[in-house]
Amino acid sequence: MAGIPDHIKALAELSPVEDLLLSVLRKGLPGVRVKSLIDQHEQFPLVLVRRDPSFGAWSGDTRFTDAARVVVNAFAADPDGDQDAAILAEAVRVVLRNAWLKPDAATGHGHITRVELNSAPRRASDWATANGPVQFADLPTGIWRYEAIYDIRIRKPRTPPFSPHTLSQ
Repeated sequence: MAGIPDHIKALAELSPVEDLLLSVLRKGLPGVRVKSLIDQHEQFPLVLVRRDPSFGAWSGDTRFTDAARVVVNAFAADPDGDQDAAILAEAVRVVLRNAWLKPDAATGHGHITRVELNSAPRRASDWATANGPVQFADLPTGIWRYEAIYDIRIRKPRTPPFSPHTLSQ
């Protein structure tokens, strides 16, 4: 965020939802790559986390909560890639549930106050789910993907996420 004055950074109360989920899932899934963007030459297993732009809510809540719909993709390679991706998708659900039931404010990005499974993990044959006429490339041979959608609520961090004090830690 170079170029933005510190007093502007200090105004931000919420960090991107993906940042919180990356922190939670990386801690809960050691040994698995957890990212929000795909590399050109990706390695597997992989959990891909992205906020769905079709849903989000901020109601002016004085507790400064954020609501988001998040798409989580679990990728795994053969042998046993189909089963491994399904198991990884279930492990993601458990990690998110545990982060809700036992919040960890140490992430610096706030904490999860509610998780709901909007769409259960399901097998998909391409890199991303398309709506309408746009279609995405098929996955490479031997790579499997399970997609799940979660609705989450997030409480802001105790310290503003981009304040000079927080950034120096």
